[in-house]
Amino acid sequence: MRALTVRQPYADAIVWGTKRTENRSRPIPAAHVGTTILIHAAKEPHASGIVASDFTSAAWPDVRGAILGTAVLDSCHQATDDCCAPWGMSDHWHWALRNARPLPRAIPATGALGLWTPSGNVLYDVQVQFWEPTPTAPAGGTA
Repeated sequence: MRALTVRQPYADAIVWGTKRTENRSRPIPAAHVGTTILIHAAKEPHASGIVASDFTSAAWPDVRGAILGTAVLDSCHQATDDCCAPWGMSDHWHWALRNARPLPRAIPATGALGLWTPSGNVLYDVQVQFWEPTPTAPAGGTA
């Protein structure tokens, strides 16, 4: 299983909210389309200056440096005029996500650029949590 590091507040918006488009400079490697990936929150926030309160729920956890949940890499396309609003950006590849699910507990992990493979211990911790009930969305969010 691969992981994708996303800066906050966007990682929370994927796992807890409605963000189903991730903007990247490259297309998804064909071998990974249709696979489930882990969503990892980077240690540093996004450089855009957007803060969680601008578009997210105050109840979202804002955890950093950890695996937060899973999603399926559904498809990929180059941006066109106003596609994938409100999350899609022009001049980017849009990685379409579906079936985002939070983990019951965040798992500390060091991220990397692009799709990366977590350590065996992290993958084990994720697998154990799949056997536990999925948490409900915090107030103001959707799972």
